[in-house]
Amino acid sequence: MTPAEKAQARSVSLRRIGALFIGHRKQLALVVAIIVVASVLGMASPFLLREIIDVALPHSDLRLLSWLVAGMIVVAAITSVLGVVQTWISTTVGQRVMHRLRVDVFSHLQRQSVGFFTRTRTGEVQSRITNDIGGMQSVVTSTATSIAANLTTVVATIVAMVALTWQLTLISLLVLPPAILLTRRVARMRQKITAARQRELAELNVIIEEGLSINGIQLSKTMGAGAAQIERFTGSSGRLIDLELRSELAGRWRMAAMNIIFAVIPATIYLAAGLPFAAGAMSIGTLVAFTALQGNLFRPLMSLLDVSVTMTSSLALFARIFEYLDLPVEISSPASPVRLDRVHGHLRFEDVSFAYDEHAPALAAIDLDVPAGSSLALVGETGSGKSTTAALIARLHDPTAGRVTIDGVDLRDLALTDLADIVGVVSQETYLLHTTIRENLRYAKPSATDAEIEAACRAAQIHSLIAALPDGYDTMVGSRGHRFSGGEKQRIAIARTLLRDPRILVLDEATSALDNETERAVQRAFDELSRGRTTVTIAHRLSTVRDADQIVVLDHGRVLESGDHDSLIAAGGRYATLARAGQPATADAR
Repeated sequence: MTPAEKAQARSVSLRRIGALFIGHRKQLALVVAIIVVASVLGMASPFLLREIIDVALPHSDLRLLSWLVAGMIVVAAITSVLGVVQTWISTTVGQRVMHRLRVDVFSHLQRQSVGFFTRTRTGEVQSRITNDIGGMQSVVTSTATSIAANLTTVVATIVAMVALTWQLTLISLLVLPPAILLTRRVARMRQKITAARQRELAELNVIIEEGLSINGIQLSKTMGAGAAQIERFTGSSGRLIDLELRSELAGRWRMAAMNIIFAVIPATIYLAAGLPFAAGAMSIGTLVAFTALQGNLFRPLMSLLDVSVTMTSSLALFARIFEYLDLPVEISSPASPVRLDRVHGHLRFEDVSFAYDEHAPALAAIDLDVPAGSSLALVGETGSGKSTTAALIARLHDPTAGRVTIDGVDLRDLALTDLADIVGVVSQETYLLHTTIRENLRYAKPSATDAEIEAACRAAQIHSLIAALPDGYDTMVGSRGHRFSGGEKQRIAIARTLLRDPRILVLDEATSALDNETERAVQRAFDELSRGRTTVTIAHRLSTVRDADQIVVLDHGRVLESGDHDSLIAAGGRYATLARAGQPATADAR
């Protein structure tokens, strides 16, 4: 483990783990009560056995023998039924805790900023939600009840053993010191191995995500990297084999040593019972009952020690999950959000600066004023800050200085859900879900009617194509929508955004994947739909720029010039140079 991971693992307290069960106190109390009753009842069997051997059998008392045997059967039946009930309750509680933990992690990650996901590999996130929480399942679902059941059994067994013979009880308990010492050593080993195994599982998930996604497969085939990917996967899988073997073998030598000790203890007791000075000191029934109790002691004792090992090794899993739950939410809704009764769509940037890191400012002192219902076009070279400006409007990032406002209200004062209703974004990188076209569109507006869906698709010039498909709007789009062309995916994405009827449209290279004819058709739809809306367009072609009410040329995060098409051409600056060259600003990644 790295120093950071060790520090994180140490910070996971049993109190915090126990807090996961706070809402289930009554169920857990009932489970504990069932365990105590079952454990106490279970202690009756050795005493019934002693009476059978020492009294019923020697005196041929059939009536007593029948009652004693019936008693043993009843005890076994009752404890079995109680065991089923206890398992049902404890498993239900454990699964609900697991469900809540999964939902909490997923919900918390949903609230993280885009920056978190650009820094974190997708496979890593998936691994923590599936592998790490899955690895915690046995701890969450059965550890508490296992501790209660085994501890109760150990205490009841020791009391019963002392009642039979305190001398032999002392001999039996000699096993405790070496067992505890060996268990602590194994626990420390397992914790380190578990952390390494989960990191390797995360790496394997990343390889699968990168190598078997549709984009990954296409890249692998076109680059001839299949052999290298297989080698990478094989190496990671091989390391997992080693870690799994080490994890399994870490406690085997302890088990071997304990088995030897457990064999020595009853042998010593039998020897002691047969020595001359002990002859006649106890009956055969007492000796048999005691050895039966001793067996009942060692099993729960070992289970308790195993729980200790499991809990210690599982701290690495809890550390990884709590690390995600403890991530600060960089962009969140305010405690008392401002409500806009009527949104006009007046957009302003007031001395806005932004940096992805402190050494590389992406925007510096940006001032923009986009009146409601007007259109703004952003142009500039790669890296000039166009997409960053668009991202601030949707509050994918917050400015490091200055503020962005809609109708005079700082975006940070609006609820995120309200802002999502106000601002609609269509980006260059289209993402479609692996479901039907209809459901992809309803992702933007779950309550949308079929008529509304068709109207949005007509506006985006995609309805005719969808209607011509055998399954129409119920056609599966496939993984990431790869069954459609780039232009088709882009138009579906445009329809999805238009379905929400936002007051502000942000078109980040939204028509970049369209051919000239389709682009003109979509642009006509945008012109119609943009009436009364505020539209911000990142230009890909000059044809989408010249009719904008305002054109802003960005250069290294600063406003270089602004105006309408004619005034900028007359000024003879950067925009005029781009116009004369016939090549608008290229899209940038930021």
